[in-house]
Amino acid sequence: MFSHTTVLLEEAVEGLNIKPDGIYVDCTLGGAGHSARIAAALGEYGRLIAFDQDDWAHENAKIKLAPYMDKVTLVRSNFRHLEQQLATCNVPMKDGIPQVDGILFDLGVSSPQLDEAERGFSYNHDAPLDMRMDREQELTAHHIVNEWDERDIARILDRYGEEKFARNIARSIIKQRQLEPIATTSQLAEIVKNAIPAATRRTGGHPAKRSFQALRIAVNDELGAEEEALEAAVRCTAPQGRISVITFHSLEDRICKQTFAQYVEKCTCPPDFPMCVCGNEGVLKLVNRKPIVPSDAELEANPRARSAKLRIAEKL
Repeated sequence: MFSHTTVLLEEAVEGLNIKPDGIYVDCTLGGAGHSARIAAALGEYGRLIAFDQDDWAHENAKIKLAPYMDKVTLVRSNFRHLEQQLATCNVPMKDGIPQVDGILFDLGVSSPQLDEAERGFSYNHDAPLDMRMDREQELTAHHIVNEWDERDIARILDRYGEEKFARNIARSIIKQRQLEPIATTSQLAEIVKNAIPAATRRTGGHPAKRSFQALRIAVNDELGAEEEALEAAVRCTAPQGRISVITFHSLEDRICKQTFAQYVEKCTCPPDFPMCVCGNEGVLKLVNRKPIVPSDAELEANPRARSAKLRIAEKL
């Protein structure tokens, strides 16, 4: 079993407002920290359904969740298939749509994946360029770096990494791969570092951080999966059920914020009307107007939590 520090553990689980006999979904099983806390709050008739596409998460969960496995269902799938998978899990249905009492997302890459050198997620470990969360899929970071054209590489570095020097880096990647394939994380990190002006390299952390983030997001289509899964979560959450979402960078948070916003009630009546007559009823209400962030104590214990934000919405 690996070591993993769960971010915003209390806040995210408390935000679900758990009923002992409810059905809850952890879309991002990971190190099973959130799942263990949810399962511990369930009674005899409560149930937890936990998703992860990574085999190590499932093997770890069988150990960490052992006291609760009579009420836990593990699903090996990307959470973008949330609705389809729940339909096979014997949960209540309404108008052909599965209904559960709460859904939790802890987005991004987990600490164990970063720390497992051979996975190729980190610029701090020399490893083959991989970055797949689902090791059965074909697309890898090696494929993108060595086969995509310069324009597409620059586009993902800019869009997913918000990298100011995306064009310089993409140009350097193309130049280097013409000499030999770029096979390892160390090779790529060095190329990125040399493509960024020296003055910029001296500030803002490791110079390859944004590029590695962008490649990871592209390899796993993380933002597309998030959009699909959040839309499904809104459909699959029963009235008075809640959705808790932890994000770790601005792109993830923006998708969550915008998805929630489109389902919140927006009255279009003139402000001088004595009552609402427009009929624009909402589907969700926001539990917290502003995102919840880690406490100073949590940040001191786990610096990786620094960029985390938690948004919670309740189904009307």
